[in-house]
Amino acid sequence: MRGVKPAFLALGLLIAGGASAGEPIRATMYKMPFCDCCEGHADHLRANGFEVEIRETADLTPIRRAAGVPAALEGCHTLLIDGYAVEGHVSAGTIRRLLSERPAGVDGIAMRGMPTGVPGMPGPKEGPIDVFAFGDGEPTVFAVE
Repeated sequence: MRGVKPAFLALGLLIAGGASAGEPIRATMYKMPFCDCCEGHADHLRANGFEVEIRETADLTPIRRAAGVPAALEGCHTLLIDGYAVEGHVSAGTIRRLLSERPAGVDGIAMRGMPTGVPGMPGPKEGPIDVFAFGDGEPTVFAVE
């Protein structure tokens, strides 16, 4: 991960760890205290084979900057998963695709904001929502959910 400081990357890999076939995918979620939608997203991931450790923090900015998340793509919370940053309410399927494909030059993926109807967010989904890949160069659309 080019945008991530080596010490932070090592911590993320130690926390998240790689998963072999049949093992849950380990993820660490950094979130603000008392955010229910973050808990809902963690429940979605757990229901889809992820093992999610939640760490509350009063300030996500240092974590996001160290992970290379562009300010324009900030979402609700930040996940560290197998060497990648995942920002916001990205579905388990899209995260699995990232981990399977491991695209060159990508440090992570992000769903900006807190759109309704995505995993962990109440309400109806309003149209397709872009998930951006970030890392080398300008962010590009990785998936549409």
